[in-house]
Formats: sequence, structure tokens, C-alpha cells
Amino acid sequence: MSAANGRVVAGIDIGGTKTAAVLIAADGTVIARATRGTPAREGGAAMSEAAACMVEEMYGSSGVRADAVGVGAAGVVDPDTGTIRAASDTFTDWAGFPLGERLSARLSLPVKVENDVNAFLLGERAWGAARGSDVLGVMLGTGVGGALVLGGRLRHGPHGAAGEIGHTPGYGDLPCTCGLTGHLETIASGTSIARRYGAATGSPVESARVVAQRARAGDPDALAVFGDAGRAVALACVSAATLVDLPLAVVGGGVVGAWDLLEPAVQSTLATDPPVSGVPLRIVPGALRSDAVVLGAAALVASPFSSPSTESETNRDIAS
Repeated sequence: MSAANGRVVAGIDIGGTKTAAVLIAADGTVIARATRGTPAREGGAAMSEAAACMVEEMYGSSGVRADAVGVGAAGVVDPDTGTIRAASDTFTDWAGFPLGERLSARLSLPVKVENDVNAFLLGERAWGAARGSDVLGVMLGTGVGGALVLGGRLRHGPHGAAGEIGHTPGYGDLPCTCGLTGHLETIASGTSIARRYGAATGSPVESARVVAQRARAGDPDALAVFGDAGRAVALACVSAATLVDLPLAVVGGGVVGAWDLLEPAVQSTLATDPPVSGVPLRIVPGALRSDAVVLGAAALVASPFSSPSTESETNRDIAS
């Protein structure tokens, strides 16, 4: 059965190590949750089946069934077909996998798939800190991703790469995971924060979380690494705001847990290098934290109550 108060949707967040799922009701209430490790090395079929099993698990625990499923998936996604266009080496047989089609057939439900960073921004826009018609989303995690809502609609761009702020150049000469150098990701990702601290001190650390602990204890090298990251994020956001006249950027991902260490440099940079419009740019941490992607995935199919529009919907409206 469906929930008594109307439409229910499932949201799924397929990450490199963990897959999370929720059932959510029309008023935004989370009815059920499920989590399991992502079988990333077993291939697309295994990942799709794991996601389907999680939806069925939530059916069993709640007695409530979904009307549709939204997915936020790591990789480059074709939002019209739900096929994974490209993916990192973390995943086996993920690039080219028709996730939307397979999951829809498996669950006998409509399925919509988006890139996980786009889903993050849609989640924050529906239920978090990104309220507004023009918003930049920035995710600081293992890498740095970005997403863009303009005029109230998610912007994909002609090549599906709109908002990918993590691979904008001009931030030094360190090698990036994409094979080029000096991208924002080389300064502001969790991986780069740990790597740069290790290089500065000659003492390698396992994660940005360790660097954050040392920064809060007053370690000057750790503080400097977070200061550099905060300044770089702010400069990138100001550049985006200057190009498309944005009033707001929302920052999420695991590194945002150290927002107290990033924010001083973010705010000082906004004071010295504001957008040319003279209108203040706000850069704020996301409100949904680890739930942002899974709730954004649900928001993809949550219409009529809170689904943010997407550029592909605009294109269909024009075509008709």
C-alpha cells in the first residue's frame, strides 16, 4: 500500500563505497531507510540489484510501497535515459550501464537517475539550504563536484558538465585526478587536504579528518591547508557568481564537517574579492549533510509536491 497522506517515493544514493536509500512521504517525512556497501567491483548489474533489494527491504520494514524511484549516482549520467555515460576506475562495468532502464524493469516503477552532485543540490533546494531560483552547489569530498540551478531549473549544459567547478583551473600546479594540473580539486578536496598537509609536514595522514583535528588543536600547517582550501572555494564561487549573477552557493560533502576551519578564509575572501555586481554572495554549508544526495534523489520524482525542475523538462516543454 501507499502512505495514507498520498504520494510516496524512494530515493537512492549510489556512492563508491556505500549505497543509501529512503522512502519519503509527501510532507517530507522519511518513512524508512536502508544502507549497505556498494558492490562497485562486481559491476553495474550487481549495483542495480543491490539498490532494488534495498527498496524491497524498506517495503518490508514499513509496509509502504513507492510510486517512483529517484537515484543519485556517481559518474556522468544521461538524465533522459538514466544511463551512466562515464565513471571513475572505482567502478567496474558502470560506464555505459543502463541503470534507469534496469532498475525500472526490476521494480516495475518509473525511475529517474541524476549525477550525485546534481542530486545533492536538488536535495538542498527542496528541503535544505539552497532555497532560491539561482544556486551553485559545491561538493567537497574525495574530489570536488559542482551543480547549477538557474532560473529555478537544474542546468546540465550541452555536454552534461554544467557546474563542474572542481575542474576549473588556476589553483596552482598540483596534478589533478583528471590528468590535468592546478584544478580546484587539487586544493579543496578531502584527498588533497590530507595530501598537502602530508607534503608540508613530511608526516602523511590518512584523511582530511585527521588534519581537521590537528587544525582545531592549533597546528599551523593544518590551519594553513584549510585556509588555502577555503580561499580557493570562495574564489571559485565568486567566479561562478560573476559569470551568471548568482546570489548563493551551498557547500556539501564530507569536508563540510570542517566548515569551522574553512569559513574564516571563505568570508575574508568574499570581503576582499566580491562579485562585480556589488551584491553580496552568500556561501553557506548544506543543511542536509549526509542525507543531501538521497533526499535529492527522492526530489527528482517527488512531483507534485516538491520536485525541482530540470533543464531537460524545459527542453521538452519548448519542443512541445
